[in-house]
Amino acid sequence: MIPTARRLLSATRPSVYSSRHGRGGIGCNPRVIMALLIIGGTLLYHWVGTTEYQNEFTGRTQKLAIATPDEEIALGLQSAPQMIRESGGLSRDASGRALVEQVGSRLIASTAAKQTPYQFKFHLLADERTVNAFALPGGQIFITEALFRRLKSEDQLAGVLGHEMGHVVGRHSNEQMANSRLWSGLAQGVGVLLSDGQNNTGMHIAQMVAQYKVMKFSRDDESESDALGVRFMLQAGYDPEALIGVMEILAEASGGAGRSDFMSSHPSPENRMEHIREVIARERARR
Repeated sequence: MIPTARRLLSATRPSVYSSRHGRGGIGCNPRVIMALLIIGGTLLYHWVGTTEYQNEFTGRTQKLAIATPDEEIALGLQSAPQMIRESGGLSRDASGRALVEQVGSRLIASTAAKQTPYQFKFHLLADERTVNAFALPGGQIFITEALFRRLKSEDQLAGVLGHEMGHVVGRHSNEQMANSRLWSGLAQGVGVLLSDGQNNTGMHIAQMVAQYKVMKFSRDDESESDALGVRFMLQAGYDPEALIGVMEILAEASGGAGRSDFMSSHPSPENRMEHIREVIARERARR
């Protein structure tokens, strides 16, 4: 992080640009110059250092940090072994692993995800404590035993895996990398601009705003993946209402207490249930 620039020009010292005739100068504060350089450089890099992509699954235009699906696939394959190790390895439950792979394969075969270059592979992890599922860029998808054991049906499993497929085809991790880089740089520049050389209050405020923006993007991604998961479930012949049951399981696992979405990376299960019901009604109306 670039340290806050100290004020180099004294308020009582005449500007170096002042004329002998006493006309007012146009002295520039180095802190302001530094802040503008950081902000301008961040915006320029976001413009030239990202790839614009029209996503056929979501209809959105995205700014991506990684240009091609092949690069996403390589990143996911590189990261997968570490994620497996950190989760205690793959599950020893052969039938459970087979079911996860079977449901995942059915979802791929029945949806437009099959037409993408992504190398989808579905893993059941041995972690019996963490109720979680996640996806890496490029198609590596994981569900822990802790969540798998709580599911009551194959349809609920399809809901979990379909949601994670939504993250992959939505290119959410890729987009988040670009957004995080953008807002981190802007926060740094604005923090320098707001700081007075004596404390970092301005920097802390700017960082909180940037964190909120990144969390907001993350919550939007979760809602988008829920919608894609519903679509994939319907196309594969699964009951999308089962995804509401998954949200109930997540609510129970988190203690069941309602919470605010503010500064959270995920919408609350209660809010997600309401959104999923709306998506189900909309998707069924289109069929």
